[in-house]
Amino acid sequence: MMTQPNTLQEYSVHPATKMGHVALTVANLENQILFYEKAMGFKVHWREGNKAGLGAGGADLLQFTEEPNLKRYQRTTGLYHFAIVFPNRRELAIAMARLFALKVPNSPTDHVMTKTTYLNDPEGNGIELYCESPEDGSWTIKDGNYEARWADGRWSDGREALDVDALFTHLKEDDRLDVNIPAETRMGHVHLHVRDIPETIDFYHGVLGFDVMGISKGIGMAFVSAGGYHHHIGLNTWNGRGAPPPPADAVGLRFMTVDYPNPSVLAEVTARVENAGIPYNKTDDGILPRRVLFM
Repeated sequence: MMTQPNTLQEYSVHPATKMGHVALTVANLENQILFYEKAMGFKVHWREGNKAGLGAGGADLLQFTEEPNLKRYQRTTGLYHFAIVFPNRRELAIAMARLFALKVPNSPTDHVMTKTTYLNDPEGNGIELYCESPEDGSWTIKDGNYEARWADGRWSDGREALDVDALFTHLKEDDRLDVNIPAETRMGHVHLHVRDIPETIDFYHGVLGFDVMGISKGIGMAFVSAGGYHHHIGLNTWNGRGAPPPPADAVGLRFMTVDYPNPSVLAEVTARVENAGIPYNKTDDGILPRRVLFM
């Protein structure tokens, strides 16, 4: 990637910047729609031929494009997981109870500042479901390693088992589990397998202006965000430094989107992409850089 962040003026993207929808290339559109409707509670917003958009009833959270003869490849760059954030613990509890009722394998985890569970969809795309819990504590990067602290000062590695029984106290006896996710549900963050963390930060921080929230050399991970959020984009080299991009016939991440609060912010970012010498395609909704480090 021929970015030159040091030649660009120091820039911090608008604090209201958020993650938008994630686009996936899928091998079986019918199966994917069925899973996200039944197991995840998504609504189908639209469907046209081999494409579909799903979400909580407003803007798309996911878009699928079906292509023939696709495969799942290992040890490449691309999607680690996308993360859906619920408005509160009760809504997360309903989503997790639905997974348990349908016997969908998932891994409830307590990150202290968030309550979460992890799972894969039928084609192996990683998913995180979470709600914020800043009242429980916070995290930091200390001496190159990630660590969390409970509000009472106790140390945590941030990967403790979630107390599911405590979470499920937010459920009511007459709660239905076959309901759609609430309208406030949104894309919280996207976590990527990348080939090299410093050069990826050159792009997301040096060019796009996301703030670096922490770099953990100990576990090969970094977080960047807008507006002081814990992370909008996660980066890791867990598939190996220098991992290759996925082949053209791979299922998985097609692209992800960043939602800027107004056209002037998009214009600022576009100018920085141009000044960095990164080619891009114009779309109806914005720009799509043609070379990015996770692909």
